[in-house]
Amino acid sequence: MLLESRILAVADVVEAMASLRPYRAALGIESALSEIAAHRGTTFDAQVVDACLRIFHEQGYKIED
Repeated sequence: MLLESRILAVADVVEAMASLRPYRAALGIESALSEIAAHRGTTFDAQVVDACLRIFHEQGYKIED
């Protein structure tokens, strides 16, 4: 699987869970990050998950409402 595809898979889950949807309330960024961490190395590429978690936790990245 291409690296770009693995990155998009993680980014899509984080954005989808953290954002408001017409059929449900936003679950929040912490829930989204917990989900990708729980599936690190199985469903999601471990290095991509680690990079995503670093961006949010260490670099303070936020998804705007």
